[in-house]
Amino acid sequence: PWLVEAGSDDFDAAIRVSVPVLVDLWAPWCGPCRMVAPGVEQAAADLAGRLKVVKVNVDEAPAVAARFGVQGIPTLLLLRQGQAAARQVGALPPDRLVGWVRGHLDQEA
Repeated sequence: PWLVEAGSDDFDAAIRVSVPVLVDLWAPWCGPCRMVAPGVEQAAADLAGRLKVVKVNVDEAPAVAARFGVQGIPTLLLLRQGQAAARQVGALPPDRLVGWVRGHLDQEA
């Protein structure tokens, strides 16, 4: 349950957890989004229990993208209690992506 997909209907339920949530806003046609996917999956595996990852296909859930003012994808949001605490737009290599997430988690630890 640390890596799930969500749409407009179940997004709020998916992010209602006690740990921070990494939201991956992506689309299947987006090349950089596919480049980010391994890092997102690695973060979910490495940080299970400290972080939940929710993947949102912006083509199927445009309301979620609009809610957070997403202008380009991939966009990664780190949410704390449903509020965006950090944002990364564009592709990062897996190690840098995991480092970015860890850095934000460690700030609050």
